[in-house]
Amino acid sequence: MTVNTPEELEKMRIAGRLAAEVLEMIGPYIKPGVSTAELDRICHDYMVDVQRVIPAPLNYHGFPKSICTSVNEVVCHGIPSERKILKDGDIINMDITVIHDGYHGDTSAMFHVGTPQPHAERLVNITKECLYRGIAEVKPGARLGDIGHAIQHHAESNYYSVVREYCGHGIGIAFHEDPQVLHYGERGTGLELKEGMIFTIEPMINAGKRHVKLNAKDGWTVTTKDGRLSAQWEHMIVVTKDGAEVLTARADEPFFRKTA
Repeated sequence: MTVNTPEELEKMRIAGRLAAEVLEMIGPYIKPGVSTAELDRICHDYMVDVQRVIPAPLNYHGFPKSICTSVNEVVCHGIPSERKILKDGDIINMDITVIHDGYHGDTSAMFHVGTPQPHAERLVNITKECLYRGIAEVKPGARLGDIGHAIQHHAESNYYSVVREYCGHGIGIAFHEDPQVLHYGERGTGLELKEGMIFTIEPMINAGKRHVKLNAKDGWTVTTKDGRLSAQWEHMIVVTKDGAEVLTARADEPFFRKTA
């Protein structure tokens, strides 16, 4: 894992803030009757024309769109489509990654479409709590296993399961760097965290069993094997001298830090 210099960290702060701003912008557009392709177009135009950033997913290993839109049983990497029309009661993960001045900002958030369904609302809220509990473990001297254990314990104690095939990752000039940040594990195991390290934490939590399947036709879309709901939240974190700074915090979050 790269330990970033103060100059690199400042570039990552800017990239992270820009990614968070896309999520703040798109919220009002997520409503019944809207296609995920339309959400992709709105985000693409905002990133390219307003923010002047590069949408990192576009053409990344052949991915055809500028964002990922994962609806209901889709765990991750959902491809925006004209045919996917949002319905009242759906949940959707909007996964945003931008490139600014050569550095990546990566984040995602869950949104309810129309009126939230109680079981879906609970899953979305517990998944966010899993993310926050993982972030709370971040500090110099901690281990990656501490993060995974906190997430796994909270999910499973609420009768949910943790997806194991996909995980967080180091990030910087490259979209995905070492190490892999697992969302399950044992305390005291894994890489020791050091000040300046930057990585994502992005737990994918299933309402049913943890098993997933990859769509063989498009090569990207991952769904729960049992067809039950899945939720995900993601933040990009830097290890500070006394804890963590959330580089992709949104204005409605308790640890939001305004940067110049």
